[in-house]
Amino acid sequence: MAANYSPEIPAGYEDPAQERRYRKERLAAALRLFALFGFDEGVAGHISARDPEYPNLFWVNPFLIPFSQVKVSDLSLVDEHGNVLKGRYPISRPAFVIHACIHRHRPDVVGAAHAHSIYGKALSATDQFIEPLTQDAAVFYQDQASFDNYSGVLEDLDEGNRLAAALGDKKAIILRNHGHLTVGKSVDSAAYWYITMERSAQTQLAAKAGGRTREISPEYAKLTYDQTGMDEAGWMQFQPLYEHIVRLQPDLLD
Repeated sequence: MAANYSPEIPAGYEDPAQERRYRKERLAAALRLFALFGFDEGVAGHISARDPEYPNLFWVNPFLIPFSQVKVSDLSLVDEHGNVLKGRYPISRPAFVIHACIHRHRPDVVGAAHAHSIYGKALSATDQFIEPLTQDAAVFYQDQASFDNYSGVLEDLDEGNRLAAALGDKKAIILRNHGHLTVGKSVDSAAYWYITMERSAQTQLAAKAGGRTREISPEYAKLTYDQTGMDEAGWMQFQPLYEHIVRLQPDLLD
């Protein structure tokens, strides 16, 4: 990507109903992609989208429905107290706690993504962060946090608030002994950041198993971040994935 390239996210729909449909389609597609990439594990994992008309509400995948089967019509609308306002299914307590706290602490965030994928979990079990070993990993350069001292399944709002505080203004956070979580100004970017963080963790662990690693210098890690780490780039990177999964599994739009 050229240094002077500046992708722009479409402005979005003025009609809240159209914008809501757009976000829900991206949310369902992201869940299907997570299943396609093997990020699902039992009932663990959730992706959310802030409602465009009622910003204190968010849409999230329902409990007990596999990522591989979620459709737009299955998504649940949840308020800041955990009440399901629309949808046929309940949601998990951790999904409510994590996403309610993040959306409350970060009004700029539209989407948030978390799952129990293998390499994110593996990295979280060490003291490592994503290091600038590759161009792709540089999107997280100085833009990640950690939530340490694992204390069980995240079901307590105080714990959720501490997680959100630890995230701060970053786009990614490593949940020690748990996995990782990403956020974005769109569902598209949040989902893409999660996918590329998982792959960067895989690359880093493989590289270190192979021998001594060589980081990109701070100067060029920062340059690469400035070129590719903005939210607009995350949105853009998600578009071919979205087109692929919709063509492969068009029923997700039902």
